[in-house]
Amino acid sequence: MADKPIRADKATAVAELTESFRNAGATVLTEYRGLTVSQLTQLRRSLGKETSYTIAKNTLAKRAATDAGISGLDELFTGPTALTFVSGDVVEAAKGLRAFAKANPKLVIKGGVFEGKAISAAEVTKLADLESREVLLAKLAGAMKGNLSKAAALFQAPLSKAARAAAALADKREKEGAEAA
Repeated sequence: MADKPIRADKATAVAELTESFRNAGATVLTEYRGLTVSQLTQLRRSLGKETSYTIAKNTLAKRAATDAGISGLDELFTGPTALTFVSGDVVEAAKGLRAFAKANPKLVIKGGVFEGKAISAAEVTKLADLESREVLLAKLAGAMKGNLSKAAALFQAPLSKAARAAAALADKREKEGAEAA
């Protein structure tokens, strides 16, 4: 397939798809058979600005994936295939696709590519089950703050213990001094 020459217009399309594969943090392949143009437009809008939903011929998409250095997707390029190129938050895009697929069962998630590796449709669903980047960062910050508070209390404990011991000793000496007088 790679040694067969292609026309100039198809070469341009392959080059654009190859660039999209290379620039995307993740790519999800879906089957859109039976969806109307208005439903596809609604899907594109729901995915946001950092995600593009592109319909391409399977042969051109296969060639672009190969040119981009991605393997393991050949069996997914059957039937009408659309490519979702995600350059933003992968979790949010996966959630958007899953939500749209629940509302419109004709959209079928086939699988995709995440961090250069082919993933199955089940793995795309697992990505959608993750919490958003902001929530995960907030949890990380909270955990770090908690550990820092514990460390500060641990470092402060010997000093406060010594201060309490000195105060108790001073009180004891005052009592002894009062009793002696």
